[in-house]
Amino acid sequence: MTQPPQSQQPPGETGPMRPQPRDTMSDYVGRDLLRDRRALITGGDSGIGRAVAVAFAKEGADVAIAYLDEDSDAERTAELVREQGRKCLLLRGDLADSAHCAQVVEDTVRGLGGLDLLVNNVATQQELESFEELTEEQWMRTFDVNIHSYFRVTAAALRHLPEGAAIVNTGSVNGLRGNKKLIDYSATKGAVHTWTYAMAQVLAPRGIRVNCVAPGPVWTPLIPSTMSEEHVEKFGQNVPFGRPADPDELAPSFVFLAANQLSSYYTGEVIAALGGETHPG
Repeated sequence: MTQPPQSQQPPGETGPMRPQPRDTMSDYVGRDLLRDRRALITGGDSGIGRAVAVAFAKEGADVAIAYLDEDSDAERTAELVREQGRKCLLLRGDLADSAHCAQVVEDTVRGLGGLDLLVNNVATQQELESFEELTEEQWMRTFDVNIHSYFRVTAAALRHLPEGAAIVNTGSVNGLRGNKKLIDYSATKGAVHTWTYAMAQVLAPRGIRVNCVAPGPVWTPLIPSTMSEEHVEKFGQNVPFGRPADPDELAPSFVFLAANQLSSYYTGEVIAALGGETHPG
């Protein structure tokens, strides 16, 4: 897969992307691995979040999606979930705000009748040409969205999560080896990985598993809306597979980590899906 040069305004939408990402799990066949579980997915409107939402629905889960303001993408994801006969709540708002983080949990519990699965997936980034371009405002915004929301949503969710619940965080290859053009983003993703390790230890006695998926390059709206056209054109060509992943290729890892039938002895793991790159950690 190659991408022509293209750009969008952040946070980006799926519709204008060329080629269209594979993010609807159209070839995925569920096995009732998550039957009647209730899931909250942050950043669930598009990209990895959309693919995870549809995969969870195909496995029998009801889903709540927290997203910023990409209404058309969110509505499309809800349509895909509901086609599987499952409920889908759309929770619009800014997860950089601590009060909203708590609110999406309460809205999920009220709308779905409880909460069993939490996928902390929301993220923002902005490419930089030099360290001097990195403002304190951008630094704080990136941390508020990419790691503070993970803490805040999880903190609000814990009083609802029963024994046997699972939390899956989205990390990044950039949190394993850093990226000179994504300084603040890399720092937050490194924090996500280490926070996963720590929280897995904290929650093991309660029977709640905490794991992480750390992808390499993935073709989502985040890419054309935050990177230069030149970078977009070459995006993903540096890995051994020579291309970025599609979201559909990542979602099964989230199913694996969410399903007790498959991963009951896994906690504190960071699965690095890097397209053949040697694990840099």
